[in-house]
Amino acid sequence: MKLYNLKDHNEQVSFAQAVKQVLGTQQGLFFPLELPEFELTDIDEMLKMDFVTRSSKILSAFIGDEIAPHQLNERLKTAFTFPAPVVKVTEDISALELFHGPTLAFKDFGGRFMAQMLAYVSDADEKITILTATTGDTGAAVAHAFYGMDNVRVVILYPQGKISPLQEKLFCTLGGNIETIAIDGDFDACQALVKQAFDNQELKKTIGLNSANSINISRLLAQICYYFEAVAQLPQEKRNQLVISVPSGNFGDLTAGLLAKSLGLPVKRFIAATNANDTVPRFLEKGEWTPNVTVATLSNAMDVSQPNNWSRVEEIFRRKTWRLQDLGYGAVSDETTKATMRELVDIGYLSEPHATIAYRLLRDQLQEGEFGLFLGTAHPAKFKENVEVILKQQLPLPDSLAERADMELLSHNMKADFADLRAFLLKK
Repeated sequence: MKLYNLKDHNEQVSFAQAVKQVLGTQQGLFFPLELPEFELTDIDEMLKMDFVTRSSKILSAFIGDEIAPHQLNERLKTAFTFPAPVVKVTEDISALELFHGPTLAFKDFGGRFMAQMLAYVSDADEKITILTATTGDTGAAVAHAFYGMDNVRVVILYPQGKISPLQEKLFCTLGGNIETIAIDGDFDACQALVKQAFDNQELKKTIGLNSANSINISRLLAQICYYFEAVAQLPQEKRNQLVISVPSGNFGDLTAGLLAKSLGLPVKRFIAATNANDTVPRFLEKGEWTPNVTVATLSNAMDVSQPNNWSRVEEIFRRKTWRLQDLGYGAVSDETTKATMRELVDIGYLSEPHATIAYRLLRDQLQEGEFGLFLGTAHPAKFKENVEVILKQQLPLPDSLAERADMELLSHNMKADFADLRAFLLKK
């Protein structure tokens, strides 16, 4: 598999290099040089396969002969050990629930696959430092995926006071090779620090820097697989007019969905669903890229004003000669989110803010004869405090949250200052 740097097309790397290097020059994201496409008969056969077997075929189409199919299959068996069920919400809308993994969020798929890939492409004695920024779910998924791995140090930055307490407990109580830093700033400040670190050649060389954000191509490719799994669970008549609504913050999940469509998965269109941090909806409406200051919302994992993966979204549309104006979009306020959460409970479906935003825009934009699917990206209990207040009902904690709820936080606190972060990273 060859990938090229979106900011310098002359820089091309292998899949293994991209997994370890993460970013190209000028902080450019890597993108596949070839966009494989399955025949319709292949798609029909793949949709009959089990999740792991199908995922191995999907990922082999991108990775090629860099990893033997049987080895890739074994790695996927280790990574994808939990389901991604499609659950009926209304007659013409269902939810793809991606929160049945160990940290109750969709990022378990990408985080666990990336851990397997990094272990595969790295030398046994090679020391690696995973540096990543999170709005909550990435941190937990990455922390648990890499916890206890030899020669891997994980450093996770997150915006202090801007993620839910239970999200924080899930990854800031592990210790060991997992180090967490609460940054005095928003997610964009955390992401900027990560980018500065990757621009620092001394750091990259000295500590073997790597990242587990969706900027890492291995995480992104893993997320393609559950779009196929969703369609496989739908009856044939619902596959033909399928609209998928994706809660969007850093836009990695939407990128993966578009790559699934590029492979030949039958999706009529996508909806990019955001909260008040609406840079992309405003861009799609007016054609001007004007990020505002990030604001805190109920859907904190989507509190991103400068989404990294948007350049990949644009590249897919350019390469496939699709029309960007065919991408659905919208921004949902906190008040509308609350009202829609209550609406969902009334019809028998318990949801949290992120999935609710995707449902709301899907409900509003779905046309007659279409079937809608929205992504449930996190378990409602991860946002227990807000959900209970909004819905006026108690939520039981899943075991993985309950066992950490009373544990002491092990996080460090830091200003959004690169010199401080650099010193922290070099201290070991």
